[in-house]
Amino acid sequence: MPKASAVSVLIVDDQQSMRGICKYILTQLGFTNIIEAKSGRDALGKLEKSNVDLIISDWNMPQMTGIELLRKVRASEEFGDLPFLMVTAEAQQENIIEAVKSGVSNYIVKPFTAETLGQKINQIFSK
Repeated sequence: MPKASAVSVLIVDDQQSMRGICKYILTQLGFTNIIEAKSGRDALGKLEKSNVDLIISDWNMPQMTGIELLRKVRASEEFGDLPFLMVTAEAQQENIIEAVKSGVSNYIVKPFTAETLGQKINQIFSK
C-alpha cells in the first residue's frame, strides 16, 4: 500500500454528514489529500481537475448514482483503472454482483468502522 498521505481520495456522497464521517476516518488513517463531491456528476468534474488515486462513492445519490459513476469511470480511458470503493446501505446480493460486474474494486456496507474502511483500502492497494 502506498503511504496514506501520498494518496489523493475523492469522497462522493450527497449527504454532507456522511462525507464528514468518511473524511474524519480517512484523516485518522493518515490520509491528508481528500476531495469531496456531492454527486456523481460533481465527482466527474472534480476528476477532470484533480489528481485522484482512489474514489470512495456512495451508491444512492440523486442526479447520478454511484453505480452510474462507476460505469462512467470504468468506461473512461483516463480513469478506467482508478481504484473505486463503493459505500452503500444496500447489502443485497444482486447489488454486490452488479457492482462487481461493473468493475468495483471493493465494497463496504454502512454503517462501517474505521478499521473496516482501512482494511478495504488496504485490500484495494495490495491487489
